[in-house]
Amino acid sequence: MKTASLATRRWWYIMPIVFITYSLAYLDRANYGFAAASGMAADLMITPGLSSMLGALFFLGYFFFQIPGAIYAQKHSVKKLIFVSLILWGGLATLTGVVSNAYWLIVIRFMLGVVEAAVMPAMLVYLCHWFTRAERSRANTFLILGNPVTMLWMSVVSGYLVQHYSWRWMFIIEGLPAVFWAFIWWRLADDRPAQAKWLTDQEKHDLESALAAEQVGIKAVKNYAEAFRSPKVIILALQFFCWSIGVYGFVLWLPSILKAGAQMDMIEAGWLSALPYLAAVIGMLLVSWGSDKLQKRKRFVWPPLLIASNNSGPKLTVSRDFIHTIQ
Repeated sequence: MKTASLATRRWWYIMPIVFITYSLAYLDRANYGFAAASGMAADLMITPGLSSMLGALFFLGYFFFQIPGAIYAQKHSVKKLIFVSLILWGGLATLTGVVSNAYWLIVIRFMLGVVEAAVMPAMLVYLCHWFTRAERSRANTFLILGNPVTMLWMSVVSGYLVQHYSWRWMFIIEGLPAVFWAFIWWRLADDRPAQAKWLTDQEKHDLESALAAEQVGIKAVKNYAEAFRSPKVIILALQFFCWSIGVYGFVLWLPSILKAGAQMDMIEAGWLSALPYLAAVIGMLLVSWGSDKLQKRKRFVWPPLLIASNNSGPKLTVSRDFIHTIQ
């Protein structure tokens, strides 16, 4: 690419779209924890065992449909896939607020996992269409940063919604933005640089030439069966599996743990739930900067995993005075 202005414009145009889209997806899967802590179980007669199954059903749908979503995104259109997904997951999240029994909730949670399964692989494919190899670490960081940033503000907002309204209104109010955003996504997103009206013909050519040059000499992977025979793929999959167990156990059950263990209302639980994600945002920025600076990726993976594993399930002593000072 010949000019720095092209790189700058891509960051300011592409990354806000990607960040908001992924944040809305994470919002509609993670707010379940606040509903579980605020009366949903009693209203729908959900036992602890069924509550655990409902949490697992989302990831069952996610597991089966993530690879098909990635295939469609790569071979066809990220723009179309995300547009449909936004409408469907926003609609399903909103419907969660009007269910009358746990059986409908079972169907909705599974289907929500099916729809949202395509989001992460589609976003990664999308970034590969727009950013060079030297830029993708930072681009991926800003994408994944949607997790803690969303949890940061969602914890506070969800706490207020369930305290002053109900868990039903929380799902409805937090589900509708995805539907509205679908039409903004359709207006702003372009699958590839060649389709972008905000780039000149020369800028399109420069960017696509740079991306194509990176593929020269790279051996193509024939299919997913070949990919899964790679030791690196297996190790990374196991690492992500172990990470997911810890992080989603934390995300889904932290509000319930705080509310029950510390005897606080949902507003207080929301504020306190937000604090770990504030630390996560800072930590992610520091780790991504250090990883790019030193180019020693493994050194920035195993220490956080080790620290997280040794700090699971700590006893929390909560100061109500502190909670009131930050409201």
